[in-house]
Amino acid sequence: MALFDYGYGLWWMVILNVAIVLIFAFSFTKPKTKRDWRSFGAFSAFIVALFTEMYGFPLTIYLFSGWLSSKYPNLDLYSHNSGHLWDTLLGWKFDPHFSPFHILSIALIAFGFLLLVNSWGVLYKAQRKQSIASSGPYSYVRHPQYIGFIIIMLGFLLQWPTLLTLVMFPILLIMYLKLAKTEERESLKIFGNRYKEYMKKTPAFIPNHLNNRRKQ
Repeated sequence: MALFDYGYGLWWMVILNVAIVLIFAFSFTKPKTKRDWRSFGAFSAFIVALFTEMYGFPLTIYLFSGWLSSKYPNLDLYSHNSGHLWDTLLGWKFDPHFSPFHILSIALIAFGFLLLVNSWGVLYKAQRKQSIASSGPYSYVRHPQYIGFIIIMLGFLLQWPTLLTLVMFPILLIMYLKLAKTEERESLKIFGNRYKEYMKKTPAFIPNHLNNRRKQ
């Protein structure tokens, strides 16, 4: 394999991409409470693991190199394009940056960040007024900020799946569900019946119109 085909060991790219994503996310979420920091910290761990394999050391490809080499004998395993494993496993030959997985990934990541921006703006204003966050995204679901993080992580999994991030994703999903439950218990203590009424008319994670479609 030619040296220029090796798409890893680019640690400056790891640091740069991690910094860009986390600074961007931090600028809109501005974590203040322990719960905020736990939420942001879990997301940060996922991003670090992702870009470490994307540009640093391809652990997943290394562990499956034997199987991949026998299944795809003409594949240049350690070129950057081969790291788009969904495309590799499907045997697609075109540039993975223009594949349906990559395009859907970009759309999900962009939507997730947009949801984060709108959610935390509403939440910040509500916290300053000591009121219930119930406008904007919060008028559709009770926890849009956690949904935003989940959608972003799902987008990255479509673009660049790794063993570590695939294991981390369900763990972080459960963690966000628990954080949401804790948040609701605290809100019930503070706002009482007003929050109960909000809970009755606003679902936790899946908007009502999507729930209705599932029931039809």
